[in-house]
Amino acid sequence: MLSIDKLVPFLRWKRRISRETLRHDLLAGLTGAIVVLPQGVAFATIAGLPPQYGLYAGMIPAIIAALFGSSWHLVSGPTTAASIVLFSVLSARALPGSAEYVQLALTLTLMVGAIQLALGTLRLGALINFISHSVIVGFTAGAALLIAASQLGHFLGLHLAREPSAYQTLSAIAGDLPDTHFYSLLVGSVTIAAGLVAKRYLAAIPNMLLAMLAGGLCAALIELIAGAGTGLSYVPTIPAALPPLSMPLAPFDAFISLAPAAVAVTLFALTEAVGIARSLAIRSGQHLDGNQEFIGQGLSNIVGSFFSSYVATGSFNRSALNYQSGARTPVAAILAGVLLMGLVLVVAPLVSYLPTAAMAGLLFLVAWGLVDTHHIRKILKSSRPETLVMLTTFATAVFVDLEFAILLGVILSLFLYLLDATRPRIISRVPDPRLPKREFNTDPALPECPQFKMVRLDGSLFFGAVHHVQKMLRIFEQRNPEQKHLMILASGVNTVDVSGAEFLAQEARYRRALGGSIYLYRAKEGVLSLLRAGGYLQDIGEDNLFRSKQQAIAHVISKLDHDVCRNCTKRIFTECESLAPHPAC
Repeated sequence: MLSIDKLVPFLRWKRRISRETLRHDLLAGLTGAIVVLPQGVAFATIAGLPPQYGLYAGMIPAIIAALFGSSWHLVSGPTTAASIVLFSVLSARALPGSAEYVQLALTLTLMVGAIQLALGTLRLGALINFISHSVIVGFTAGAALLIAASQLGHFLGLHLAREPSAYQTLSAIAGDLPDTHFYSLLVGSVTIAAGLVAKRYLAAIPNMLLAMLAGGLCAALIELIAGAGTGLSYVPTIPAALPPLSMPLAPFDAFISLAPAAVAVTLFALTEAVGIARSLAIRSGQHLDGNQEFIGQGLSNIVGSFFSSYVATGSFNRSALNYQSGARTPVAAILAGVLLMGLVLVVAPLVSYLPTAAMAGLLFLVAWGLVDTHHIRKILKSSRPETLVMLTTFATAVFVDLEFAILLGVILSLFLYLLDATRPRIISRVPDPRLPKREFNTDPALPECPQFKMVRLDGSLFFGAVHHVQKMLRIFEQRNPEQKHLMILASGVNTVDVSGAEFLAQEARYRRALGGSIYLYRAKEGVLSLLRAGGYLQDIGEDNLFRSKQQAIAHVISKLDHDVCRNCTKRIFTECESLAPHPAC
């Protein structure tokens, strides 16, 4: 039976609230509300929605996610990634900004919320672990390029038709470059420069807010100096109103067509939210309940879809700012949503003074911030498979489809993992007289016993790996056909399934027919339990299981052909010294 604090999770942290925490939370909440103003407008533009919808997504969803989530510091609302995925999904189905487009956005938000809530209720939070870091890095880099391409026309003051891909957009712009509007280019450039300078030298003030103000002032000066007819375009007026009630229900066929996109958006949104929450929980020493976070995110999108909000998820920059601003409890995120409602009533009319070129400059800053150059370099240097996953996800995001990029990245990651798992590491081992206690080594220059082969197996011995292990053992056998005794150093084998157990039993029978045997050294109890339960140890032999290296080698040497041993000059083991050399040697 669910406890009351599972149904009403804010009861868990209400005891943390005090006059001191409220003071810190109020300051952090006000800071967050100010920051989300320019971001909300920018992200709604990316999503293909009227600007006010980005602000709506920062109100009710932020409050609900804080009340029903687990994190003390996570702030939910509109984000770059969710916005670009939404545009990628819906722009092919309806005209961006149209009533039909808005309806589909709200419907998708409801579907995403329902899936998130179901995953959390069923405690399936581990599903997000299937999205690797390389997928996220590749996806966000691709999204950054799409954002920049979609805003380049506004930045240059060109009036272009929307193109379905970044490549087509860039091709169209290349043909119209001679028609670049100088004033738009100037305003956009000033916006970018102001944002970069503010980030570098005024870290305490939101750089996007200063960049937006600089772009607006630049446009005002141009209008003052050049007079009317400058040709600058401006962001549409945002209504100074609270989020209106909405009905996020589209025709049934729309639910069917949006289902794959809803799954992809859900996985990415949850990965983003839980990843941010985990990183902040580590800093604050909080124990995070991932499944509860799923529930909080799901409820925030379900409720938000009825208050004109599109897909909301955890925001990295606003959550980090919330933590750095001294937030102590989720009250800070709740206050950010409440205070944003008040700010919109006052500030919304001023947004109409923001040139679209300045908005494009803001989004260029957002896009650049998405490119994780640090981790891209690390992935390129450290792993070819992860590089392939990253580049494939990036290319798919740019040239095909964003939501398909996530799914393809996940599938490719799993495929490469399974491919690696089917080829466990299997290497020869021999005692090294140069090491203390003659520890095992893999130096190919060291001699091997002519009758006795030792290999170390690292990885699970399951149905997919059996063929590879069997092939490697046959290769070793072809090289040294007299090595009829085989010892597997099994400390690196974590699991064995029925196919792996059958293989070990079969190998034992095969070795016995040759006049040898198979031995297991330091096999884990979980492995031995399955071998005993299935009766496979009857073929391997209980007396061929060892925990001590000395006992194992002594036992195996007692089984060897001692006539061969006496004529052997290699003397691999210390136990070989007890076998006197043949007089002829």
